[in-house]
Amino acid sequence: MDPFDSAASSGSSSGSSSSTVTKPQDIDGLLAGAGYKVRSSDLQHVAQRLERLESAMFNSSSEISQLASDAVHYNPSDIASWVDSILSEFNETASLPSDLSDFPDLFTVSNQTPGNVSWIDPCVAAQHQNLAQNQLTVVTAMEEDSGIKLVHMLVTCADSIHRGDFPLAGSLFVEMQSLLSGINTDCGIGKVAGHFIDALTRRVFTPHDPTTTSTGYENELLYHHYYEACPYLKFAHFTANQAILEAFDGHDCVHVIDFNLMHGLQWPALIQALALRPGGPPLLRLTGIGPPSPDGRDSLREIGLRLAELARSVNVRFAFRGVAAARLEDVKPWMLQVSPKETVAVNSVMQLHRLLGNNNQFSSPLEMVLGWIRSLKPKIMTVVEQEADHNQTGFLERFTEALFYYSTMFDSLEACCKMPEKAFAEMYLQREICNVVSCEGSARVERHEPLIKWRSRLHQAGFRALHLGSNAFKQASMLLTLFSAEGFSVEENEGCLTLGWHSRPLLAASAWQAAPPPDANHPFGETV
Repeated sequence: MDPFDSAASSGSSSGSSSSTVTKPQDIDGLLAGAGYKVRSSDLQHVAQRLERLESAMFNSSSEISQLASDAVHYNPSDIASWVDSILSEFNETASLPSDLSDFPDLFTVSNQTPGNVSWIDPCVAAQHQNLAQNQLTVVTAMEEDSGIKLVHMLVTCADSIHRGDFPLAGSLFVEMQSLLSGINTDCGIGKVAGHFIDALTRRVFTPHDPTTTSTGYENELLYHHYYEACPYLKFAHFTANQAILEAFDGHDCVHVIDFNLMHGLQWPALIQALALRPGGPPLLRLTGIGPPSPDGRDSLREIGLRLAELARSVNVRFAFRGVAAARLEDVKPWMLQVSPKETVAVNSVMQLHRLLGNNNQFSSPLEMVLGWIRSLKPKIMTVVEQEADHNQTGFLERFTEALFYYSTMFDSLEACCKMPEKAFAEMYLQREICNVVSCEGSARVERHEPLIKWRSRLHQAGFRALHLGSNAFKQASMLLTLFSAEGFSVEENEGCLTLGWHSRPLLAASAWQAAPPPDANHPFGETV
């Protein structure tokens, strides 16, 4: 078991009872989150014993089969006792005899080549197979121990950077890289730790490295592969589309404003659904916002032409307008050309969190954008955001939250992805990690916040929540059947929907509407 697996799911099991009575304050909090009971005062002692165990395993290969007994557990709860028991068994094992001629029944002399010794007993072959399996079991346990060390060293390194102790951080980089060399970095804890080590290194040595940012084309490419690789973006699109479709019911002229058009992946499904609407489809206007093309092409128009061709094929009247803007806060309401006769839907998939930086004493980009959205009087605003808290001012808290959030994300990718989509999807997440950890100020745009904070922000901005109906829940649940991996789950949360992996919510979808202003005669909202 990956140490991160237990850490990511600790929230769902924290309420369970335990037969071991230990004062909570005596147990190391970080390892407790990963499912291990280690007293803080014993950390150094346990580390020394783990080093002894590693040395014994690597230097005494003949005795490994004895170490890998049934007493070896992949995720021992009391790691201190476990290491003691293994060391005890190691001390008691006897070395395999060096003179194998004492066991003549295990060998035979070949008739064709006198004196040539070869294996013939099937039992002996089975013993060798068991030996190899036992060796693998021990190596797996050792990798897990190294993984636990890496988690602790990562947090210690982040803390040293937070405190400005860069010499300590530099020495920890060397130790972590050395430890990483003995771990499988193709999956699990090794891969996640490698990304976070890289992000910490960038923060210390190249905080303004331009490679921490990417072009619009690169983002679109990675976004597309991320969409194909796992259910997160599909969940966002399907859920938002269902809510928009229900909001448009009975309206003949509708206008969708998409804050992040990308390849227009979200809209073919909505166009086809509108085509099948009883009574005929409405006139659909789509305004897509996206970054300017670096090569001078009008990529937004190209996407619009493809969507127009699809709409024509299913007899949906369609109009498209592209708005090129490097930042969402650069968009002004007049650019959208909204008509009073239109029923408007605003769609934001993982975009609002990018407005949480650049605050000043007068206003913030988020307040400004929410203000003009409210002025459009949309019938619905769909919002999908990461269910994470990566906008904390304290670097250590932000780092720790990101470490466990992205470990869960990578775990889910391992379960449902195939190459080459998996590699690109991992790059998509790696860039998020780099921005969360390496950047500060206006350069840090991945400022994810959980649903509870978005509820508060949107209520304060004059929006009221709409309930995502049962159809949206059914759509999201059916979507998961497209992925063979078990572990994904859709949950309802006070009218909102969350998509999670092994009970940890990772993405949250919600719907909103501009609340009516208070009565002019009762500015504080009182009713008679």
